[in-house]
Amino acid sequence: MDQEVMTFKVISDEGKEIECEVLFTFESDETKKNYIVYTDNSFDEEGNVRVFASIYNPNEPETKLLPIESDKEWKIIETILEELQNEANASEGKE
Repeated sequence: MDQEVMTFKVISDEGKEIECEVLFTFESDETKKNYIVYTDNSFDEEGNVRVFASIYNPNEPETKLLPIESDKEWKIIETILEELQNEANASEGKE
């Protein structure tokens, strides 16, 4: 079964339109906020896909991405990303 890829467009600081792919969204019980984790499918200097995260309100008709400003919130997101990476590695038999 094909999983539908959700995308959205953002405007860069240079005024270019960039298509981003939603990796996942979640609500934190700890912060009571909703987060969106996404990528523009670009790579960093080490060849890793760049991943971004923002706060958003799923109940607003027009989604606004808000910056994550607390270390606590970043830690929550990093933990989820690490768990997903570990699961992906395990399913590929790479641990």
